[in-house]
Amino acid sequence: MELTERAKIVLKIRYLRKDEQGNIIETPAELFYRVASYVAKAEEFYKQNPSEWTEKYYNLISSLRFLPNSPALMNAGKQKAQLAACFVLPVKDSIEQIFKTLKDAALILQSGGGTGFNFSHLRPKGDIVRSTGGVASGPVSFMKIFDKASDVIKQGGARRGANMGILRVDHPDIMEFIRLKKFESLNNFNISVAITDTFMEALLKDDYYPLINPRNREIVKKVKAKDVFNELVESAWETGDPGVIFLDTINRYNPTPHIGEIESTNPCGEQPLLPYEACILGSINLSNYIKKETFDFQLLEHDVKLATRFLDDAIDVTHYPVPEVEKMHKGNRKIGLGIMGWADCLVRLGIPYNHKKAFEMAEKLMKFIHDKSHEASKELAEKRGVFPNFKGSIWDKIGTPLRNATTTTIAPTGTISIIADCSSGIEPYFLLAYKHRILDTEFEIINQYLIDIAKKEGFYSENFINAIRQKGVLRGIPFIPLKIKKIFKTALEITPEQHIEMQSAFQKYTDNAVSKTINLPQRTKKEEVAKIFILAYKKGLKGVTIFRYGSKSGTLLKVSDAHLTECCEVRGRRPKITRFHDVV
Repeated sequence: MELTERAKIVLKIRYLRKDEQGNIIETPAELFYRVASYVAKAEEFYKQNPSEWTEKYYNLISSLRFLPNSPALMNAGKQKAQLAACFVLPVKDSIEQIFKTLKDAALILQSGGGTGFNFSHLRPKGDIVRSTGGVASGPVSFMKIFDKASDVIKQGGARRGANMGILRVDHPDIMEFIRLKKFESLNNFNISVAITDTFMEALLKDDYYPLINPRNREIVKKVKAKDVFNELVESAWETGDPGVIFLDTINRYNPTPHIGEIESTNPCGEQPLLPYEACILGSINLSNYIKKETFDFQLLEHDVKLATRFLDDAIDVTHYPVPEVEKMHKGNRKIGLGIMGWADCLVRLGIPYNHKKAFEMAEKLMKFIHDKSHEASKELAEKRGVFPNFKGSIWDKIGTPLRNATTTTIAPTGTISIIADCSSGIEPYFLLAYKHRILDTEFEIINQYLIDIAKKEGFYSENFINAIRQKGVLRGIPFIPLKIKKIFKTALEITPEQHIEMQSAFQKYTDNAVSKTINLPQRTKKEEVAKIFILAYKKGLKGVTIFRYGSKSGTLLKVSDAHLTECCEVRGRRPKITRFHDVV
């Protein structure tokens, strides 16, 4: 286990245990052992030796080939160890139910989880409230209350509150919702519009569609789909929000339709969940499986199956702050095994991110991970039984007994990719050189693979280092070979169509969904954003998020004015790696 200085600081700030005085009382190795031994306790329920699995889990995690989601790293071993990252809570149309959900959300946020809400069941602004004789304030007003509550909840002192707010495109308040981030700073919410097939059909036909009052299911009025879509495009272009989820597409792949309809996702959009459902995530660092310019599929299979078992065990030892969540999660036993280090992996193989071979490799690899994870879940089902809600599920109908209703998800992997010292999720590199501040420490990050190749190819020099520091990208540096420039193309040098192609390749063999941001140059036109949303729908994606560089301010990464001017035509703006990119 070799940790970078940046990883050590992240671990000290967020994950290593501290005494009452705030002194660190745990080493990274002890952290990994704490997580492994706590999760392995679940093996006792199945008459297995926990010590044997503790050793296996520890070797897997400490090698940095696999890391579970942040709540597992933070909470394993605590008296109330909540290990899940993703939750969805229902928002029903009564004051009592709304504030029960807010209380449940507070408990989940405090434990380190992120929550998703669909506010579409709330009656529209101005609608009648018979019990009081007054009028409803509408979904957006309650979103603001949820946001304020999240502001004051410090997730165990480790993470800020993160939420997803969703509204159906046929809700009467949809225009107010779409414009929300243009006028309000909801710091703890990503927002997404739930797009239906009916809406998309009307849009593509340049037709009208109905807005429906959720209180009585009556049509309020019919509006031009293009008018709503144009407003959506305008807001996304200006602020990065809303994103979109394709609701009917998501529910076509709902593994348990007999239990209910999926209405929302977690904060980053990769985990569609039923109301009161949760999911525990973990990611495999693909860059660690390359040997002599090919994949070690034997080791990868071993680790995928072991990680699947780890995540299933984690369900049994998790403390659930909300009883309804425990019932739903243990009923469907959803887990989300994903990947990180994809950009690193492609560089090591010498394949450009936007090349046809990369898309083919993505599909091949994800199919392998998907199949082996399902094999592991099937093997667990033979020994432990299928998930309790199996009867009536899609797996029941096709005769595939599984322990878990879903096994694969691709998450953004913010801080865990820093710990593993790899690229995040399936994203391309945003910059090849930048400065990253963690509290009072500023790190200069220069892509190590680029440095290694520069030395090997003979163009490493002080001039090279100065040029890459100044630009952050290879474009415009004359002495770098073209083939190297192609391999190290960054996010803003990749076309939207190529971003979507990569997301589509991974989505094809992912049970849940894929977290990926379509990062766009500042000069991108609104018409291009419209094309992205339509293409994402036609490609069968479950959702899509765009971020136009320069549309929001911030200070996550520090790059030179030269790079900003040349590449992005904007100064001092925040590159958005992914929504709620999980950094310290």
